[in-house]
Amino acid sequence: MIKLKQHIDRPSREEIEAIRKFSPATIHEAQGRRGALSSRLKPIDYRMKLCGPAFTVKCAPRDNIMLQVAINYAQPGDIIVVSAGEYEEAGSFGDVLANACLAKGIGGLVTDTGVRDTLQLRELGFPVFSLSVCIKGTVKETLGATNEPIIVGGETINPGDVIVGDADGLVVVRKSEVGAVAKLSQAREDAEEGYIAAYKAGRSVVEVSNLEAVLKAKGLVVED
Repeated sequence: MIKLKQHIDRPSREEIEAIRKFSPATIHEAQGRRGALSSRLKPIDYRMKLCGPAFTVKCAPRDNIMLQVAINYAQPGDIIVVSAGEYEEAGSFGDVLANACLAKGIGGLVTDTGVRDTLQLRELGFPVFSLSVCIKGTVKETLGATNEPIIVGGETINPGDVIVGDADGLVVVRKSEVGAVAKLSQAREDAEEGYIAAYKAGRSVVEVSNLEAVLKAKGLVVED
């Protein structure tokens, strides 16, 4: 027997909004270069972004019955995160299910399998990050777990962890760390703005990054 877990502990709306304004790259660096999902997972349109708590689901390869179950029970703002065995040769999600997601206010989809109907998905504007684009259909046979820890893109995703994605890729932030990571991300952005201001003021990259001593210690000799 497989029991469906509907209820998950999500970060507060304020915490999610605080982390939303930062890019996955900034978040990844700010939290100690942790949490980046595999670079193989990409949005089907570079303009797509997502940020929200993970509603996790385990699907069998070439089978989307549990994805449809997840769509049914996910809450507005949730990001449905699918573990389907990194199976590229299946189109498990398309425009019909995207419309179902939009009608419920679901915030996006991350899946380690394929999707299809990408032209329509782009027109709908529903954020989809996938391992592949594939026209091959799926069956509806095998039950799987919902809202249990899963591995997607080489990272463990727990229900309620925050997923942030843009054109560069995806990062996961542990739900207990969202507030702290938002503050670290802001500090990183503030520092980077300082670097840019220094460059515009005429200071060199080596000077701003304090690299002269490091380069000398490593044996770099600058000749005239």
